[in-house]
Amino acid sequence: MTQPPVASVVFTTYNQPAWLEKVLLGFAAQSRRDFEILIADDGSGEDTRACIERLRPRLPMPLRHLWQPDQGFRKCQALNMAIRASAADYLIFTDGDCIPRADFVATHLRLRRPGRFLSGGYHKLPMETSRRIGPDDIASGRCFDARWLRAHGMPATRRDLKLTAPPRLAWLLDQVSPARASWNGHGASGWKRDILAVNGFDERMRYGGQDREFGERLHNAGIRGIRIRHRAIVVHLDHPRGYASAESIAFNRRLRAQTRRRRLTWTEHGLQQQPQPDGAAVAGLGPAWPQPAG
Repeated sequence: MTQPPVASVVFTTYNQPAWLEKVLLGFAAQSRRDFEILIADDGSGEDTRACIERLRPRLPMPLRHLWQPDQGFRKCQALNMAIRASAADYLIFTDGDCIPRADFVATHLRLRRPGRFLSGGYHKLPMETSRRIGPDDIASGRCFDARWLRAHGMPATRRDLKLTAPPRLAWLLDQVSPARASWNGHGASGWKRDILAVNGFDERMRYGGQDREFGERLHNAGIRGIRIRHRAIVVHLDHPRGYASAESIAFNRRLRAQTRRRRLTWTEHGLQQQPQPDGAAVAGLGPAWPQPAG
């Protein structure tokens, strides 16, 4: 009998096969291989399926392509589909436009703790640099070298520390960072039992902050985040966001405000489309999420 994977890596994609190829090559180069990949596809066309099948033989870990019909932006439904299908008891989430550094999975597994979730970081690239990253740059790790990236169109900023900090400095930066340990869709992880206890992602959420609302319910249930934004690194490839709108962001902000105000730990619009069952996590178990200043 084969051993179950130590982790399930989950990310969504939608009609971005060129970026998806770079992401999958990043997972092919991971220092650990005892995980599965679940691609939660929000309705992509044939080009995406062909890309996955072409790259599948190059991946030393199992890959499952989970597809749902294209009915508009339904990222949360796609993520919940992958959660249901996951075989591991620990889930690592990223995005289909984020190339993981070779130690990405190993870092999440090394730093996981009972009753906590991990909040990772990313380094955003301009379009020119995103396009110039090729398979050899991913396999060699050059695309995580700040000097190489600057030579290929990336402007220098203080955020380059995420790429250049040695391990001890990266740990220190995570301790002193003022950034909230929120659930970040580009790089976050948690225990499947905790994710099930808050009923996964709220499927009413549109684009803008849908990952944060999920993390706020975890926090309300007493599952606190740990910052690893300088230790678990992905580079974020640029792309247009035609699905973004002021209306969707405002709608999501209202739902998030309700989650914080009522200290909710459960959504009736998640993995289970029902009220919180008896014996599930009790709303208000943990301290209230701090309100943003202003």
